[in-house]
Amino acid sequence: MHSGACGAARPSSTSGTHAAGPGGRGPDRPRGKASAPRPPPPPPGDNGPVTSTSGFAALRPRLPSPVEEVVDGRFERHGVRLVLKRDDLIHPELIGNKWRKLAPNLAAAAGRTVVTFGGAYSNHLRATAAAGRLLGIRTVGVVRGQELAGRPLNPSLTRCRADGMRLHFVDRATYRRRAEPRTLAAVLRAADAEEAYVVPEGGSNAEAVRGCRALGAELHGRADVVAVACGTGGTLAGLAAGLAPGQRAVGVPVLKGGFLAADVSALQHQAFGGPRGTWSLDDRFHFGGYARVPGELDSFAADFEHRHGLPVERLYVAKLLYGLVALAGEGAFPRGTTVAAVVTGRPFP
Repeated sequence: MHSGACGAARPSSTSGTHAAGPGGRGPDRPRGKASAPRPPPPPPGDNGPVTSTSGFAALRPRLPSPVEEVVDGRFERHGVRLVLKRDDLIHPELIGNKWRKLAPNLAAAAGRTVVTFGGAYSNHLRATAAAGRLLGIRTVGVVRGQELAGRPLNPSLTRCRADGMRLHFVDRATYRRRAEPRTLAAVLRAADAEEAYVVPEGGSNAEAVRGCRALGAELHGRADVVAVACGTGGTLAGLAAGLAPGQRAVGVPVLKGGFLAADVSALQHQAFGGPRGTWSLDDRFHFGGYARVPGELDSFAADFEHRHGLPVERLYVAKLLYGLVALAGEGAFPRGTTVAAVVTGRPFP
């Protein structure tokens, strides 16, 4: 069936039966032991020797992430209560859905080099590089745009390299075909990473989707509608699977194209063997595509920051919050509805 409670949102996805997933706390740092000597820093572009993923204990994620109520007249006048699911507070460097998606993939990598993909401003590349540094795992980032190889690195890619990620640039035509076995094999061979564990763009695969199921489980009894900004769809696919019966998820894509419904469905089939949970998409709030932040959106984000003292990340979170204000104004949420907005990141310094 379709999840049709979005009113003007015009949901475009299908929904299925619920399958709740476990929430839980991350491991604590071992106590009572002397600290081991630090290894010498790796050279630029190399995370150094591969170590066991037992180092997850050092990451100390804050789980479950906090839920905070926001008093905002743009919701109150319509009888809607807004709460924020602060996934941006899970870890200072592996923020929000990046922690939830990366942790199961890093465990599956079992210490092997991790190769992943992204554009020049990819949050996923930065998070993967940071995880590699923290865990002593080699990482390789395949970056879209061969023309970038000869230019100075932007702040995002500079951070990746500083965290030890080796960057490998490919032309855009090759990047579009990265999922094809022959193309992927050629890219890995050229990057000298043929034995690596491969994580797709945005970190969205079956392992990541199962990891994000805990996000939905953490919100049982906390909201009627849970909304999240979407890039590759993995967080939405897992979130919806973790919600309780009667709850529903709304995804706000940050890229234009209308392709995400099929991708979310495919990810749920890969992770769970079929559809899970009730979810929908509203494609109206991408503001022209990824990394597009026109003045209207920037002004909205600055106003939200002023009202609530919350730094608003522009590429994902601002579009989500803008969309929710618009939906509330359209009457998409019945009076008495509690809406949870998942804050998946914070502004890049």
